[in-house]
Amino acid sequence: MIRPLLRSALLLVLPFAAAGAGAEPAPPSHEPYEYVRSLQAVQDAIAHGDTAAHSSHGTLIRQIGERFLAADPAVWSNPQNGQAVVIYLLSGGPPQIVRKLPRDKLNVEGRLFDGALAYVEGRQDEARDLLKDVKPRNLPSGLGGQVALVQGALLARAEASLAIERLDDARLLLPGTLVEEAALRREILLVGQAEDFDKFEFLAQSYVRHYKNSVYAADFWQRFSSGLTQSGLALDDRRFPRIAALLEQIDGASRLKLYLVIARAAMLRGRIAVTRLAGERALSLSGDATAERERAHVFRGTSRVLADEYDGGLAELKAIDRSKLAERDILLLNATVQLALDIRKPIAGPSTDAATDKPPPTPARIDLASSNATLLRARKNLEELELLTKERRP
Repeated sequence: MIRPLLRSALLLVLPFAAAGAGAEPAPPSHEPYEYVRSLQAVQDAIAHGDTAAHSSHGTLIRQIGERFLAADPAVWSNPQNGQAVVIYLLSGGPPQIVRKLPRDKLNVEGRLFDGALAYVEGRQDEARDLLKDVKPRNLPSGLGGQVALVQGALLARAEASLAIERLDDARLLLPGTLVEEAALRREILLVGQAEDFDKFEFLAQSYVRHYKNSVYAADFWQRFSSGLTQSGLALDDRRFPRIAALLEQIDGASRLKLYLVIARAAMLRGRIAVTRLAGERALSLSGDATAERERAHVFRGTSRVLADEYDGGLAELKAIDRSKLAERDILLLNATVQLALDIRKPIAGPSTDAATDKPPPTPARIDLASSNATLLRARKNLEELELLTKERRP
């Protein structure tokens, strides 16, 4: 149970909290590493959605800092306590408190201590140099998981593949904890950028299974959305059912927004099947006479025009209520309608006599799959459309 666990952790650090306001607390009698374990217990409760734990977190960190400063200097010769200082730092402990501890008494590896201090003080390059070669699996799991999480953050931009490995280490070393929850939040964006859909799906399912109630769940879904839409993960129509299953875990409003983003990205990259699928999902989620519904019609109408429902698609585009659209969506619609009209234009060819100077009749339906010239024309228009909407984006 989360609440009893939280209460036990708080009583360890604040054993006299239940006494009257005038009660005098006794001197601390626990080892520093025990206080840090209580902090980890509270943080793990946060990962599982305990808002009381989240509210008490800042106070708990401050109280542990006070206990550290009041501790007998001899306790720091215990390596468990030295490692606890590093964990405390990486768990949100203020560096100004740690700097007051007797550094010469702390029994902890120098690069771990200095690297953790550099990280929390914002000296990222120094922290990366100090911690990069540390092997998290060679450390006690409580410390190793924290270090691996920090390594994942430090390496994310320059060495994404190594950052993913370190975040995997963090999850494996500290399952069921806030460290694993944070590793999942950070890793899903990196995996999305690497376009590893199977792992992306696995991470999302793991998060839903274990941490859907986390205080930080909104951050996870923001990273999930970025990983999905800033890559090509959502543009393969064969995996679209799996994408839809993942999106079912999100609230309807967020799901609608994502389907619109997917539809737009798919349209501008010529993925007509996905444009149609995402557009139809967006239509099913949007309310009548809303801007979202009209945008969904833009995407579905475009996909119909460029597939095998030209007349119906063009009629859908022309029926859109422009008053519901923002300026950039009107530009998109105008360019899309023009594209629809353009693909009906006959393709010019060499003439051999006067009789052939007349343009051939416009076919009732264009089969894009069998017309390379038309496909090229459509792709060119889509590319120009993408540039147009980017340039005019507010």
